[in-house]
Amino acid sequence: MRNKRFFAVLAIATALSALPAHAVLSAASIPAAFDKFLKLPALANPAFVLIDGISGEVVFEKNSFSQRKPASVMKIFAAASALTYLEPEKSFTTQIWLGSQPKTLVIQGTLDPWISLSHSVARKMDRASLPYLAFNALSAIKRSNGGSLKNITVEYAGLYSQDVANLKAFWAKRGFKPAIKSVTSSKALRDSNEFIVGDESPELSKILDFSLKWSDNLLSQRLARLSSQAAGYSLSDIGVQLTFEQLLNSFEIDSTKLIAVDASGLSKENRITASMLGKLLFKLRNDPKYELFYKSLPVAGVSGTLRYRFLTTAPSAVGLVRAKTGTLNGTVTLAGYVESTDREYIFVTLADEIPRGTRASDKARAAIDRLLGRIAAPNIPAVISEATATP
Repeated sequence: MRNKRFFAVLAIATALSALPAHAVLSAASIPAAFDKFLKLPALANPAFVLIDGISGEVVFEKNSFSQRKPASVMKIFAAASALTYLEPEKSFTTQIWLGSQPKTLVIQGTLDPWISLSHSVARKMDRASLPYLAFNALSAIKRSNGGSLKNITVEYAGLYSQDVANLKAFWAKRGFKPAIKSVTSSKALRDSNEFIVGDESPELSKILDFSLKWSDNLLSQRLARLSSQAAGYSLSDIGVQLTFEQLLNSFEIDSTKLIAVDASGLSKENRITASMLGKLLFKLRNDPKYELFYKSLPVAGVSGTLRYRFLTTAPSAVGLVRAKTGTLNGTVTLAGYVESTDREYIFVTLADEIPRGTRASDKARAAIDRLLGRIAAPNIPAVISEATATP
């Protein structure tokens, strides 16, 4: 099945490479054409900006300074913050020890954002496995206490509250109901005595790639909070807001219209502007530090949340658009980069006034695809034959 899909995409890309360049809108003709296109009812007065990828010049804009709901394009801020304040090589470990005091377990965590509830999924994706950790800890404490699971205390540091709840649920199903309490990392280290088990999740770079390609809400939220902590703020939504503001300000981008209630984009209270995000995307593209961000974005008709987009709506754009998708009821967004012959554009579309319902969302997505299809084209160098002397 994968081979068939690969060859189908390859066939489309090959066919597209033969399209004449004159079918693509020139920079000079974009404003009139885009203005007409963005008035379509399917998009319902969106916010939009198109920026030249080399000069940073705004080629076209509509409502680009109005505050709009970002939906999941908010994850761009989370990814950029992670690459700003955390190291791509950073990995996450979780270790469980028998405590120095009788009848105690100690968990030393590093706020691993990707602990899996499924052991098979964990091993397939090289993630830490909660069942593996929990089962080995249960067996060890039982052996050290003559088979008894009564009056056990578990101290933990560096775990998210949801992971603690998942541990409790796993153990409760097996008759283990310890007293669980949070401690500082230094106390957890002091109270650890005999190592039982440990597990590790991948480097931040791999986690970030998955988060962007598949628009993972929990990962984005946790990565943003880790970034907030590294930036010197609290591990909270308030800290995330301050971190996103600091990120924008570091690039000399006005952050006054940013409202970040969460980092995933799920909240309908979030607000950004197309101009703000477009400028950020321009800065990220032109800084080698953020190359991973660009490479992790879904590709039109090929990968991630864009794997089925553009194939029928705008086949000329297949393989030529890298972008983050976003959807809420009444909101469809898309932001990223589009290749257009000898140049690349940065674009942001925030359509947050469309009617509620799947049908309206599908129409809006198709309209955005077709709009980008007007400028998407591969960069095919001209072939110049050497002149031969006339005999």
